[in-house]
Formats: sequence, structure tokens, C-alpha cells
Amino acid sequence: MWNPYQELPSGTRRGLGIGSVSLVLVIWAVLSGLSLVAKAKLPAPWECVDAFILLAWDATRGESLLWLATKASVMRVLVAGVVVCLIGIPVGILMGASPKVNSALSPLVDPFRSAPIVAIQPVMVMWFGIDELSKILFLFLGAVVYLIPMVRDAMQAVPRTYYISARDLGASPWEAIRHAVIPMAMPRIADGVIVSISVMWTYITVAEYVNAKVGLGQLIANSKRMSSMPKVFVGIFVIVALALITYAGMTWLKKKLFPWEAT
Repeated sequence: MWNPYQELPSGTRRGLGIGSVSLVLVIWAVLSGLSLVAKAKLPAPWECVDAFILLAWDATRGESLLWLATKASVMRVLVAGVVVCLIGIPVGILMGASPKVNSALSPLVDPFRSAPIVAIQPVMVMWFGIDELSKILFLFLGAVVYLIPMVRDAMQAVPRTYYISARDLGASPWEAIRHAVIPMAMPRIADGVIVSISVMWTYITVAEYVNAKVGLGQLIANSKRMSSMPKVFVGIFVIVALALITYAGMTWLKKKLFPWEAT
């Protein structure tokens, strides 16, 4: 049992996963169904299903509030994710390739990995207002402080022999970095991208808390103000589902791009 390298059959993995989720649902149903926990704190699963149906299609408005909220949140994460990759990957590569650049930028980057990014939201609002820009920038900052160090570490984790071999073959220092070090670091850089994009889903409710006209965070905040806990739970479950889908999709793409990593 205690073997981290053991390959479990797909049926066993699936069964264990379904079993753990089923156990949580049963405990949840018992706690709420028998009123062991107040419904104001823990709605029953069937109440959440009813809330999901109501949010999925509002007959009075003729639209899906849940779809509108989901689409808005996905677009914010997508835009912020693209910016994070466009900035975070090159900066991390430069830091990993040059000790001087790393020494200059590390004091500006490393401390923020442990800093509470949520605490800077009031500053973001003061500097950039309460519109869409501040929400995108907040998500960007929450993710880029993870991506840059992970890209740098991925570069530095490549064995030095690849760089030396490229130099011995006549490559310039930058050519050795570009053609030998970066390709070997790409799988770990992809891991950094996966982590960073996933982190943004943990910040989406905070990003959308201030003046968001639509979004899953705004849906949760409004439902909380109206004491509609089933809708709050629906919003949380949708965020978790989107985070899992995002993670699974990016992991699948990584395996396709770097198949040797899976062996």
C-alpha cells in the first residue's frame, strides 16, 4: 500500500474516487437532512440541486444567470492567464538564464509568494478603479508571483551538462540557453503554468467582490447577502468544477506536448 510508484488499475482509481465523493455526499445529506447543522449554514444537497436548476434557467428573465456568471468569470481568468504567460514565462526564463538578472529581480518577486495577495485589493481599487481592469490585474498578480519563480527554478533544474555540451558544439551562451536548456525545462515550465492558472480560480471570488456586474464571485456575494445558501453552494461548486476542468485540460495538453514526461 505504501508505495508512491505503484500504478493502480484505472478501475481501482475510479472506484476509490467515486467512493470518497459518495461518502462525503452521504455525510452531507445526513447532517443537513437530520438538521444536525442549521440549514442557514449547510443546505441539503437536494436544495442545492433546486438552486442549480433555478440559476441554470430563470424563466422570468428568459436567460441563464449561471451561464452568464460562468462566462464572465472564465473570460477574466482566460485574459489574465494569457497575460500571466506572456509576462511570467519570459521573465522567469531570463532569471533562470542569468544569475545577475536573478539577483536583481529575486528580491522583487520571491517575497510575494508568501505575501497575502488579497491584502492588496484595496490598493488595486484605489489605483485602477473598480472596473474590469482592476479585476484582471488582481488575478494577474495573484498568479504571476507563482509562475515567475517556478519558471526560474525549472531553468535552474536542468542539468548543467546540456549547457556545456551545447557550448562545446560551438553554440553561443544564448544559443545554448535557447536550444538546450529551455527545451529541457519546458515540461516543468508547463507545470508552473498549470499551477498559476489554477491559483487564479482561488482568487476569482475576491476579484469579483467589488463592483462586478456579473460573475461567479458576484453571484456568491449576492446570494450571501440574500441569505440564499443553496445558491452560494452552487457558485462554489461551479468554481471547483471549472478549476478541475481547467487543471485536467492543461494536464492533458502537457502530456500531448511532452509525452516523454509521462513515461
